[in-house]
Amino acid sequence: MEIKVKKVECIKGVVNAPPSKSFSHRAFLIASLAEGISHIKFPLYSEDTCATLHACQALGTDIKTDVDKCRIKGTSGSFNTPEDVLDVKNSGTTLRLMGSAASLASQYTILTGDESLRTRPMQELINSLKKLGVDIISSRDNGRAPIIIKGGLEGGETSIPGDISSQFISSILISAPYASKPVNLEITGKFISRPYVNMTIDVMKEFGVQVDYNGINRFRVEPQMYRATEYVVEGDYSSASYLIAAAASLDSDLTVRNLKLKSKQGDKQILDIVKDMGCQIRQDDNQVYIKGHGDLHGVDVNLEDTPDLLPTVAALGAIAEGTTHIYGAEHARLKETDRIHACAEELSNLGVRVKENRDGLTVKGGAEGGVVDSHNDHRMVMALYLIGLKVGGVIIRNPSVYDVSFPNFIEIMENLTKIK
Repeated sequence: MEIKVKKVECIKGVVNAPPSKSFSHRAFLIASLAEGISHIKFPLYSEDTCATLHACQALGTDIKTDVDKCRIKGTSGSFNTPEDVLDVKNSGTTLRLMGSAASLASQYTILTGDESLRTRPMQELINSLKKLGVDIISSRDNGRAPIIIKGGLEGGETSIPGDISSQFISSILISAPYASKPVNLEITGKFISRPYVNMTIDVMKEFGVQVDYNGINRFRVEPQMYRATEYVVEGDYSSASYLIAAAASLDSDLTVRNLKLKSKQGDKQILDIVKDMGCQIRQDDNQVYIKGHGDLHGVDVNLEDTPDLLPTVAALGAIAEGTTHIYGAEHARLKETDRIHACAEELSNLGVRVKENRDGLTVKGGAEGGVVDSHNDHRMVMALYLIGLKVGGVIIRNPSVYDVSFPNFIEIMENLTKIK
């Protein structure tokens, strides 16, 4: 399957940002661990978040879904042992979060996923959970899925490197309230993607659990219980980045609603990036206004805390004047694909002069049409689509994976750009 993206001149209108994938994952799991019935309003139902929902159901959670609301009857922290292996498809977030949560079931849980997911690193989380009394192994002893977890989270002292994935940290924190004794977690080395951990702590607080954090590298969670609540999922800056970037690169007058001004999401950095590239941005409490003229210039961007923005910024660099230098994002190599290498490869296929660096890319504008591949990565599809809107003639192979995070992406783009 493939799609051909046509060149357009403008993007105009008003659109709601998709619900946050990160907040939906966290709310689904925490509500499943809570005591009582929670209502998650305006959640994202995508391939990734549904993997988390299905895993929670397999662990004994009573879940009823509606278009704008998800009703979750929590388990009070006592998961059932699944009847079968849990296949979390391509959702790295589900794999990481459930790696700890499965220790709250009484017997053995096996977590696996597709071929891509089975390349994602898990050893550091395994090592950290073992220090908390969890019996957990990689079935092939290679630090990757399938992962086998035996029920039993004792608590105590543990540590984990902060430069691989913030999802490891979030995983331990979310399950920590149900350990037999307090959990003390130390982050060693560089602490990347910190905003995602701040998001986790915020959701935990909404469900009544307190995390003690020294603001640097130590967390402490006392034994507690999540309490059911009504939780509203905010809009997703990660997914909205493609709307914002498209508006920045074209003649535009676009309003994106449901984006909180004071959001803890690190990916709201996209607003500063497109401003620096020459686009006009205005924001109020719950929406962003983008006025673009289509002429952007290259910038230097540190994506240490926001690696998911790498494909978006690389695409902007490919259609901007001058050179864009992206750095600080070596951990983007550990996503659905090695995004640094994949971006370098596909931008080259579009005639862009691009240099692959250890922790990022150097991109010189000048993209043109051509054939590219998604690498089965939702963010690659949407980023390459942006280039197609600007230059035309971009054919994307295997594009359907955008369903992972933004199920109606193509429909929204076609409506806003009036593509026929």
